[in-house]
Amino acid sequence: MQRSVRAVRRSLAGHFEDELRFLRGWIETPRAVGAILPTSAAVSRLMASVIDTASGRPVLELGAGTGVITKAILARGIAPQKLHLVEYSADFATHLRRSFPRVNVIEGDAFALDATLGEDRDLIFDAVISGVPLLNFPVVQRIAYVEDLLDRLPPGRPVVQFTYGPFSPVPAGGGDYTVEHLGFVLRNMPPAQLWIYRRNAAG
Repeated sequence: MQRSVRAVRRSLAGHFEDELRFLRGWIETPRAVGAILPTSAAVSRLMASVIDTASGRPVLELGAGTGVITKAILARGIAPQKLHLVEYSADFATHLRRSFPRVNVIEGDAFALDATLGEDRDLIFDAVISGVPLLNFPVVQRIAYVEDLLDRLPPGRPVVQFTYGPFSPVPAGGGDYTVEHLGFVLRNMPPAQLWIYRRNAAG
């Protein structure tokens, strides 16, 4: 019983530390973080559900933050060495390396992936899971971001993005992609909308 209580306390302490780290990141770089609390487990699981674990291809996560979505991706069945994380914040990147030592953690800019990924720039991923706060950037930059990500996926495979706005942060008709609403999750603070972008196989 005492061991169980200690485990709960450790879990709560870790969760509180993540929230403090996220709040500090938001204060220091609000444009890059975009929220004052980490993404919920419910949002994370739904985002990770689009991954095809049988494809054998790596997965790219952008704006990994404290690693809540990372945990859901690994729980989905992706091997750590097959997961590539890009995080702009040096503090978050250091935390991610400590928390996920076998995952490929890269500190860099998700809007300049060729430079950020370096020698892995030509990798083809199964899916992209994006936690980048796109509403903080101009629409033209958001469209270019999604187009770049889709160039790194096989036709038909998804880029998944969450947002706190009511509409897709990347508008339909802006480029060579389709827009699909994945879901609305109330169990997040604030509630989150999830969107999928794909390039048609015949495109």
